[in-house]
Amino acid sequence: MVSVRVDPIVERLAFWGIPVSFGVMGLKLLAWWVTGSVALLSDGLESTVNVVAAFIAYFVIRYAQRPADEDHQFGHYKAEYISAVIEGVLIVVAALLIIQEAWGALFSPKLLDAPVLGLAINGLAALVNSGWATLLIRVGKAHRSPALTADGHHVMSDVVTSAGVFAGLILAVMTGYAILDPVLAILVACNILFQGYRVISQSVGGLMDRALEPDEEAAVREAITTHSEGALGVHDLKSRRAGAAAFIDFHLVVPAGMSVDQAHRICDRLEDAIKTIIPEATLAIHVEPEGERAHGQKVDVEGTGK
Repeated sequence: MVSVRVDPIVERLAFWGIPVSFGVMGLKLLAWWVTGSVALLSDGLESTVNVVAAFIAYFVIRYAQRPADEDHQFGHYKAEYISAVIEGVLIVVAALLIIQEAWGALFSPKLLDAPVLGLAINGLAALVNSGWATLLIRVGKAHRSPALTADGHHVMSDVVTSAGVFAGLILAVMTGYAILDPVLAILVACNILFQGYRVISQSVGGLMDRALEPDEEAAVREAITTHSEGALGVHDLKSRRAGAAAFIDFHLVVPAGMSVDQAHRICDRLEDAIKTIIPEATLAIHVEPEGERAHGQKVDVEGTGK
């Protein structure tokens, strides 16, 4: 059975995402309360979705770290993709809620109450979110956690929202054009819709067994070419990602008279070389005697040109 455990830092960050999202939501709703701005209300509505998403990410990441069992012999890593898809959907829902709120305000715009205090509070929330989102995305990518990365992108879309709202409301206060408030909210919602689409499409790719990234696969092919001395060829190379885990399999062609021990040594050498590049990889190498018809992706073997 496959056994790859996500670093505990991923779980810790997912947990701390819950109080951070609650704190940011509180600041944004306070900013709306003191100003009456529909754009700030929309920003606060998106943060309520962040709270729900933080809870989902935390519990799904914990589930994904469970070791492989009889029913899930390749582990539970794909649960993170499910979390990321749900989070993408929540981002879209937040954008639609913002558009709904802003549409009504288009026909009855009003200037802000206490704009300086409200914008200061909203700016503080944006700074907190910006630092948190950057940390989540960096750690999520480094530790191959789709759920944590999606959460980071979700929070970063919130930062974009806050920045747009902040700039637009300053412009509205300076010019006296109250309609800029709801117009701005709608424009920001369109950007959030795009972010939601990105998160969903990337996560669905993981659920559909997307192959390793091109640079990773190129490195695997290079390792096979360099460390397959004694073999006659390699074909039917396949790979896929499942959260923190990577799965690679291929067929190794050896001379018909080669002993099992010698073939096994080549397999061990290849496995060590590939795991140096992708430590979380699980390999399945099928040894074939020469004469078998090659199929699938072929890899040149050093010294044979095959």
